[in-house]
Amino acid sequence: MDPNKQTEIEAAVFRRLLQHLDERKDVQNIDLMNLAGFCRNCLSKWYVAAAEERGETIDYEAAREIVYGMPYSEWKERYQKPASSEQLEAFEQNRPDDHA
Repeated sequence: MDPNKQTEIEAAVFRRLLQHLDERKDVQNIDLMNLAGFCRNCLSKWYVAAAEERGETIDYEAAREIVYGMPYSEWKERYQKPASSEQLEAFEQNRPDDHA
């Protein structure tokens, strides 16, 4: 496959993932962490890291705004619910090392 076409496809897939997450605001970050080992904040951190690897600079809050589709503080106020004791327990049992 042509490398430029592959990059276009990967970018389209990433945009579709962000759209899907935007359409599923009911799925909390802790649910994503417990089921898949990553969340919207992880995507934001990966975005920052990928930019840095390519000589670009974007701060974490700007990356989160790209991933969340709005400032994180606004998303958190509108959509984030308190984690249940079951969610927190599952998170503690399965927490990746980089989320300690």
